[in-house]
Amino acid sequence: MPTNVSKDFQMQINIRKAAAADQSVVMDIIVRTNFFRAVEFDIAREVFEDAILLNPGCNYQSYVAEIESKVVGWVCFGETPCTIGTYDIYWIAVDPDYQKQHIGSQLLTFAEKEIASQKGRLSVIETSGSEKYKSTQQFYIKNGYHQAACVDDFYAPADPKLIFTKVIG
Repeated sequence: MPTNVSKDFQMQINIRKAAAADQSVVMDIIVRTNFFRAVEFDIAREVFEDAILLNPGCNYQSYVAEIESKVVGWVCFGETPCTIGTYDIYWIAVDPDYQKQHIGSQLLTFAEKEIASQKGRLSVIETSGSEKYKSTQQFYIKNGYHQAACVDDFYAPADPKLIFTKVIG
């Protein structure tokens, strides 16, 4: 929903498997969030392409949220290699013009339901511990995740990796 529309209005979103035609919009959303570094754009592009092409050995599952046929969000998750029922939520991003509309929460809930339907039992999300990511950290906590670990100086000096988990199965 454009930012000039009431935030109290809950938009009806459709979540569907991502398609190759969605790639440029998803990459634009990632850039416009102003949360990710340039090197992360390349990783997002690679993950998106692997999920769409269903490359052998690829376990990425990629979905988009759309409102009135406009892609406004993306989530990508997959089973964590060498685990039984543990899934990583690798990416979640919402168009800045549509943030604060519960789209991120709906994408996260959708991913959790998909994970549970695949006999998943634990959802894991990693994010930066920097001040810039405080809203992201609060988003995960608000959605039932708890901080399970902190790896100091992971992304850069004074920028720890925070690991959030939620039992879902």
